[in-house]
Amino acid sequence: MSDLVVILGPTATGKTKLAIEIALAINGEIVNVDSRQVYRFMDIGTAKPTKDECASTPHHLIDILNPDEMYSVGSFIADAVHTINQIRERGSVPILAGGTGQYIWGLLEGWNVPIVPPSDSFRAEKEAQVATYGYQFLYDELQDLDPERAFQIDPRNVRRVIRALEIIHIGGIKPSDVPSRRNENYAPLIIGLTMNRSDLYAKIDDRVEQMMDMGLLEEVNSLKEMGYCLGEGALDSPGYRELGEYLTDSLSLVQAVEKTKYQTHKLARRQYTWFKKDDPRIHWLDSSTPEVLGKAKRLLSQTYPQASL
Repeated sequence: MSDLVVILGPTATGKTKLAIEIALAINGEIVNVDSRQVYRFMDIGTAKPTKDECASTPHHLIDILNPDEMYSVGSFIADAVHTINQIRERGSVPILAGGTGQYIWGLLEGWNVPIVPPSDSFRAEKEAQVATYGYQFLYDELQDLDPERAFQIDPRNVRRVIRALEIIHIGGIKPSDVPSRRNENYAPLIIGLTMNRSDLYAKIDDRVEQMMDMGLLEEVNSLKEMGYCLGEGALDSPGYRELGEYLTDSLSLVQAVEKTKYQTHKLARRQYTWFKKDDPRIHWLDSSTPEVLGKAKRLLSQTYPQASL
């Protein structure tokens, strides 16, 4: 029997709407799995659930950080495990909804990720060493400090070598000392939402226009006036980055909107790399059809026969 429900898929496929419908039917509470919706002040550009939607169904892990704070897959897993346990204690069903594949699989597959925040200065220092001495220089350092972890990494994968060194120097632990898997074992019902690629792109484009009508430019300008750096960290995201370029006269408004659409198309393609069409764990539904809710409810009825489906 499934002990939680997951609604996943690329951006603009209707995950929020379906998650709310399901939550109302099975006494569920929604756990956000969108890496940008955890941030305050980023409401329109992240398609965050509205106040009315949040009032209709409990939502978690939304608006928990400021845009200049770091959040990682390790941070998410720790927060999600705690939140899921609390939801279960209340007798409700946890419903994970979002499109950040690394967060979803990190939680469901039991990844044990050290909660060591990235350090821009440390990474810049190590990248400078690679530029000066070559990638083998960093790999030799990792071999000296944690030979077991070094054995698991290709020396040419500089990003992973730097991350391992970062965990050692910033976190004070050896990556090889961290168990590869956590003890939580979930049995999720995973529903994936998708649609024809051209239809998805058209829906993304329409949503960007709707966001502009809702005040996305004003939201981005407000973040700029609050002192946040557009195009950096959480604000290195479609819409915030491009409208930031407009506000600094690097792009026209028309160019910024069109670039936002293009970059959101790219985001959707990246999300599909985490969600494979042939993954047997995922029950795929075409969210462009009116039958999507009925099909989702039929899947749920097999696991939650007592629900008002």
